[in-house]
Amino acid sequence: MQTAASAPASGLLRRARLRHFLRARREQITPEEVGLVNFDRRRTPGLRREEVAALAGVGVSWYTWLEQGRDINVSEGIVNAVSNALRLEDCERDYFHRLAGHNPPPRTPDRGQDGGHARMRALVEGWSPNPAYITDRYGRVELASRSARSLFHIGTRGHNCVVKFFTESATREKYPDTEEVGRGLVAQFRAQSARFPQDPEFGRIADRLSEMSPHFAELWDCHEVVGPNQGLRRIALPQAGVTVFDRVVMRVPASPESLLTLYIAQSGAERAGLRAEPAGFGAEAA
Repeated sequence: MQTAASAPASGLLRRARLRHFLRARREQITPEEVGLVNFDRRRTPGLRREEVAALAGVGVSWYTWLEQGRDINVSEGIVNAVSNALRLEDCERDYFHRLAGHNPPPRTPDRGQDGGHARMRALVEGWSPNPAYITDRYGRVELASRSARSLFHIGTRGHNCVVKFFTESATREKYPDTEEVGRGLVAQFRAQSARFPQDPEFGRIADRLSEMSPHFAELWDCHEVVGPNQGLRRIALPQAGVTVFDRVVMRVPASPESLLTLYIAQSGAERAGLRAEPAGFGAEAA
């Protein structure tokens, strides 16, 4: 239940996140990337505020107030203009919209998707021999297939993938691309937190992890965001060496706050190993 005292606090937190996010993105764009000629040596990296304002077609003072996190009304048109100036990706634009107090632009749903929970359970359990699992808004496992439980040593419910990765060295050692995996987990966690700005649990998890893991704290301060995606994931297995998977992450139609993760082993030998479900596969889900 939201109280009169919690609403202002939530607004302050949202504007603080907006301040850090805009500054971080501005500092990551070079003048050359946006067609500006850079004649002088800059004391700070990236674009200046006045350059972003010019690219977005807004006043310098107004953009400065926006980046400072002042309590001003921001229209969706301004959000779109600044997003274009900063060259934000779709997931970053959605994050910016939420921090500015707007719902992201609606996207056309895939008519081929089935929203039934039973259908999703059947998909996860029938994905074997490849692993599949569903996590909730915080990264906690809600449902995992038999092959996922065997491969990742996770239970059917409760394991938090983000917490385990940053607090258990044995988990991180399973990933040759440790930095890439960790960065992706934090960016996805931050994107999820922006979808539920009134939920304080994200802040509690982030604060606790920041105290336990300096690496998490460093990545959290980068303010990177990433939505559901796909790509390769390498996992070092005791008996099979480095195993390469195609990995796809998508939102669950029946429960949009949850994420479905599917793995597909690339080679025939790796698929045969998954069918055999050998002992010693110790990587955590991430």
